[in-house]
Amino acid sequence: MKLPLLCRLTVLLLVPAAPAVRAAEPIKVPWPGAEILTPPAPATPRINGPAIYGVHPGSPFLYHMPVTGDRPMEFAVAGLPAGLSVNSKTGDITGSSPKAGEYMVTLWAKNAKGKASKKFKIVSGETLALTPPLGWNSYNCWEDSIDQAKTLAAAKAMVASGLDQHGWSYINIDDAWQGLRGGKYNAIQPNEKFPDMKGLCDEIHAMGLKVGIYSTPWITSYAGLIGGSADNPEGSWVRGPVRVAVRRIGKYSFAAVDAKQWAEWGFDYMKYDWRPNKAPETKEMADAMRASGRDMILSLSNSAPFEGAAEYTPYANCWRVTGDIVDNWTSMSRIAFGQDQWAPYAKPGHWNDADMLVVGQVGWGKPLHPSHLNPNEQYTHISMWCLLSSPLILGCDLARLDPFTFSLLTNDEVLAVDQDELGRQATRVSADKDAPDVYIKPLADGTWAVGLFNRKPDPASVKVSWSDLKLSGSQPVRDLWRQKDLGTFADGFSATVQSHGVVLIRVGKPARSP
Repeated sequence: MKLPLLCRLTVLLLVPAAPAVRAAEPIKVPWPGAEILTPPAPATPRINGPAIYGVHPGSPFLYHMPVTGDRPMEFAVAGLPAGLSVNSKTGDITGSSPKAGEYMVTLWAKNAKGKASKKFKIVSGETLALTPPLGWNSYNCWEDSIDQAKTLAAAKAMVASGLDQHGWSYINIDDAWQGLRGGKYNAIQPNEKFPDMKGLCDEIHAMGLKVGIYSTPWITSYAGLIGGSADNPEGSWVRGPVRVAVRRIGKYSFAAVDAKQWAEWGFDYMKYDWRPNKAPETKEMADAMRASGRDMILSLSNSAPFEGAAEYTPYANCWRVTGDIVDNWTSMSRIAFGQDQWAPYAKPGHWNDADMLVVGQVGWGKPLHPSHLNPNEQYTHISMWCLLSSPLILGCDLARLDPFTFSLLTNDEVLAVDQDELGRQATRVSADKDAPDVYIKPLADGTWAVGLFNRKPDPASVKVSWSDLKLSGSQPVRDLWRQKDLGTFADGFSATVQSHGVVLIRVGKPARSP
């Protein structure tokens, strides 16, 4: 049986408003004809996000239950280990991480319309980021004009928009926060744009979110600000009237003291930016962060070399496998369709990072503009990043989310492909470069996520065969963007896909829970 399925552009007279987006005035969709495929979240509670969460024993614990549905809402957790508690009004689970082990708990949410529950595994051990991080980074929006007020505004917008109800949680400061060394650890101190780092972290944590920071093992960062090494034991450095980047590693490293300072401030994530990424510097920083007493994701950037990946990837939670993405089809598609060689390195706690998402309003420090990707290309962008099990890091202005962009970022069935606990990266079915682009990803419940892509300038028919998935007999198919069952199909499934578009499906029957 063959069912045509179009990922198409249509002219919409009315675009459904995204729930909970708050702005001074309604923000219009900047791409004429953009079709919103994601259905609105139901009024009844729905618990989203991953099914597993990793922590280090004894570290501060913060997990915000991502739940959609009408407010007010009550939250509860059954089976929490000693040392943890849940705020019944916010859904924030806090406390001290339990001793090493696995703890299966049940998350509960209830409002006037109904209630929901979800099994959730807390794994206390040596591995963080058991699913890819979801969050925001300042660079693609503000570049080196980032400051404390803009960072806090991004956090407030993440909550006000409702993104946090779908699992988005990190607010990450990129390059340009650095001042000079000092303080009790002789660590990098913030410049005048960040007058109170600890206060900033505390305020973001109070929203149920986490916060990240930036550094480099070089003497200076790309922006020409102080880095994690120096040629003198004091780490002293004086910036001249013009920033000059010293892109080499100095004789003396300050990784240990910098990690202590970040932990004391309350950071949860660190982007470590230099090139080429190598094992000694990665391990040194990973050890320093582990010894800090706080759980911090270690994210390497940029253009991680494939040669030597087996040496540095065990120490990092994610690593940028590309140069910097920009918001056009050439840049995005070159990254999206060129990652198969990295697939063996993707696994829980360790992720191939395809770079930030270029949807919404971006600008790299210049006046912001709507992404130059058309709507079909944006669906391809989000679909492929989820299939790749890449960290999903937004770079847009969160206070200016339009309904179409919001719909891209809040489809929980699509995000579940990225957050699947099996942690496998999708790969292309055929090695023939002239064959249609079909990417397949096995999921923890025994089903498969399948992306049918069309890089050609005209609509094309794209098919996946069940033999590609090692399946036989008729199989159920679900359209993930539309969150709609399509029926049961024998042998395979084909769809008409528009130029630069995608049809993202799930194939198979989920295995029964034990």
